[in-house]
Amino acid sequence: MRRFRPRELAEHLAAGHRPLLLDVREPWEWNICRLPGATLVPMRDLPARLGELDKAAEIVVICHHGVRSYHAARYLEAAGFESVSDLAGGVAAWADEIDPTMPRY
Repeated sequence: MRRFRPRELAEHLAAGHRPLLLDVREPWEWNICRLPGATLVPMRDLPARLGELDKAAEIVVICHHGVRSYHAARYLEAAGFESVSDLAGGVAAWADEIDPTMPRY
């Protein structure tokens, strides 16, 4: 499984790649801040919502600090998803390294 650092993901997106940015945080966290274009599927809902996701699509899983996203990405891999990555450091690292205007919590 690939682990994107924020700068790597920003460059990947700037190069025209359009992965599904799958945010597995809770709705209250999502309401504070999120990456543009991300889709919210809270981690607790992921098993029930696997059918909504394309197993062949590139997916980058995101959370607050990178712990939940790592575990969710491993779960997706075990479920047969082909191209899964996570954002190391999560939205907190994104705010530190890419977007200092992003609200923090």
